[in-house]
Amino acid sequence: MNLAYLGEERVKQVGKRVTLIYEDREMTNFDMLRQSKKLASALQRLGVKKGDRVIVQSPNCPEVLQAFSALWRLGAVIVPINYLVGEEETAYIYQDSGAKVVISRSDFLPKINAGVAKAPDIKHVVLIDGATGANTISFRNLVDESPEMDEFENTTEDDNAAIIYTAGTTGRPKGVVHTHGSLYHNARMQHETVKDDIPDGLTAIAVLPLCHSYGIATMNNGLFRTTKTVLLSHFDLEKIFSSIEKYKANLLSGVPTMYVYMLLYPEPKKYDLSSMMFWFSGSAPLSLETWKKFRDVFGFEIIEGWGLTEAGANNAVNPIRGLKKVGSIGKPMKGTEMGIMDDEGRLLPPGERGEIVIRGPQIMKGYWNKPEETKEAIRNGWLHTGDVGYVDEDGYYWITDRKKDLIIKGGENISPRMIEEVIYTHPKVSEAAVVGKPDPVYGEDIKAFVVLNPGESASPEEIIEFCRTKLPNFYVPKEVVFLKAMPKSLVGKILKQELRKM
Repeated sequence: MNLAYLGEERVKQVGKRVTLIYEDREMTNFDMLRQSKKLASALQRLGVKKGDRVIVQSPNCPEVLQAFSALWRLGAVIVPINYLVGEEETAYIYQDSGAKVVISRSDFLPKINAGVAKAPDIKHVVLIDGATGANTISFRNLVDESPEMDEFENTTEDDNAAIIYTAGTTGRPKGVVHTHGSLYHNARMQHETVKDDIPDGLTAIAVLPLCHSYGIATMNNGLFRTTKTVLLSHFDLEKIFSSIEKYKANLLSGVPTMYVYMLLYPEPKKYDLSSMMFWFSGSAPLSLETWKKFRDVFGFEIIEGWGLTEAGANNAVNPIRGLKKVGSIGKPMKGTEMGIMDDEGRLLPPGERGEIVIRGPQIMKGYWNKPEETKEAIRNGWLHTGDVGYVDEDGYYWITDRKKDLIIKGGENISPRMIEEVIYTHPKVSEAAVVGKPDPVYGEDIKAFVVLNPGESASPEEIIEFCRTKLPNFYVPKEVVFLKAMPKSLVGKILKQELRKM
């Protein structure tokens, strides 16, 4: 099995058509395939072979998509990293992955140089926007000078395809290893789950970063579906809304923060969004209040799903046409086994709270260079997600918290999300996050961080009193801190570890 081979077979099956629009430039699937085959040839001349790791460090652009296909054709392993992380984390990933080549842009040369200085295995730096010095190579020149590579490396389901770095509990990022098989099965499960409800041939707005598992999982839908994709380099509300109107787009996959920002857009009726059919949300919990406001303001119902990097990012979703239970992550995708497990490894019945676990061919091979952490995460074939929740009698899963985010106050486990949902209902509040803070009496007490809507002002006492009217006194935040913006990951997930440091 080779993902690039499967992708090429799909292109042959559907024939030549426009499949990508980037900065108003239309590209056909034949164009993309030709460029990826030339890139594969070029990288092979640079010495890249089966099993070698190649860093791709860039915002979304056609060249990133071409790199995925080219590297898989060679049997090489793509390491897509967040281009926004600092020099220290960049250098760590360069070292830990043992990469040979970096594909990036000149904007990030300071980070690249800092990484290369500590990672002697890196032999070449290829710049998408052109060479800028003696130690770099022009991506465009490299591709233009190369012939198309028609052959494929013989890879199996278990051969590594990608190492996706995600935040680690120790502060160091962990490399999640996915194989050709795990990425294929995740894409197949997505397709099998929605194929009867989402027609083929839609136009999608793609804004999720391709260095993140959610973006990669969405990209791999192309193995089964024919979609025209409007690729955006970064999150820009004006660009998203204008692109929907211009290209009559039908589908967008996003994260809760994107929808929060859409609700802050001052002119919600400025663009014609009537072509839209599906608005998906994943990566982090979507507040009930955000869901309601989006329906009221824009007239659309967001479809919430869930997944994690270690299981290919898309693992559960609310039914497209059937009953949506707002606040739940829906039902497992077809072929995915999910359950609720206690600390002793017993599966629990509906209604009982425990850790969500997943089993299936889409879960990761393991953490790169971390055998002990792999053993802790995958036990008896079950991936332990770290998310706490329950399954109801109808088979819908509900996440109440991250295991590590639970607040233990006076020996009682308190759900931050329950408190956050209350704070979100305050009319002045845009975003809220709740964490535990050290307390000499209770061990931990409750601290809330709040971002207000533009132009609003409030006092900590106002928020605390509001909570007092809706929560038992024991659950009311002891402290409220106002922020101009929440610390967030590239896909908009609030970073509670950063809030705890405050």
